Amino acid sequence: MKNLISVLVDLDAYFQRIGYKGDRTPTLATLQAIHQRHTTAIAFENLNPFLHRPVFIDLQSLQQKLIHNPRGGYCFEQNILLRAVLIALGFRVTNLAARVLWNRPEGILTTRTHMLLLIEIDQESFIADVGFGGFTFPTPLRLIPDLEQPTSLEVFRLIKANDTFVVQANINQAWKSLYHFDLQVQHLPDYEVSNWYVSTHPDSIFTNNLILARIDPDRRYALRNTQLTIHHRDGQTEQHSLTSVNALRTAIQDTFHLQLPEHWDLDSALQRLVERGK
Repeated sequence: MKNLISVLVDLDAYFQRIGYKGDRTPTLATLQAIHQRHTTAIAFENLNPFLHRPVFIDLQSLQQKLIHNPRGGYCFEQNILLRAVLIALGFRVTNLAARVLWNRPEGILTTRTHMLLLIEIDQESFIADVGFGGFTFPTPLRLIPDLEQPTSLEVFRLIKANDTFVVQANINQAWKSLYHFDLQVQHLPDYEVSNWYVSTHPDSIFTNNLILARIDPDRRYALRNTQLTIHHRDGQTEQHSLTSVNALRTAIQDTFHLQLPEHWDLDSALQRLVERGK
């Protein structure tokens, strides 16, 4: 698998896209640096399902979209691309899946609609995830229960119950659960089913809302429909209502560093968001 992926993935183009010029050996320092650069350079976004366009998760399509266009994507797109890069570099990577808990009623069992990666380095295990939107990790997390793990932004931890791990973030001095997962290995066809569901189902959050997110070293940017929020590392929060199509286009391009798909009926969809927000 490594040799095939090494041929298929364009490491030079990917590293240019994320602005990475460091080492290419499979070490923790390399993983941390790539993870950090990826999350600042390639935004979480759901423009395709929002505009009722297909989301392809084969490697060729992902490289064209996320690297060359340049666009972003959600968990399957982001983490499948990262997976290919890490395997090409010689990392030991296992595919995992999670059930989202963030903004869900307590006790509700959700489907496995989130993808994450297990990375093994020098007999240590790490969770890499560059695709959880507003609370994407700035850097990988050690797979160690109850260990508080500071990052450049929030403090994270994993708690364990039986064979399940829950990822939590400390938000405003309170621990909030993001998702839970186990170590059952997933295969790429498993993600095809979940990807089709979240990108096409009429009740999916991604087909009914515009959701974007990106990290800078000292802040998070999040757009939910017409509401742009900036969370600063010092705890301050800015909120801006974007009340025109031009304002939305400017934010998508300048704040989230995305190239807009000009050939789509984007402005009409953005105008509907503006009308909905009034």
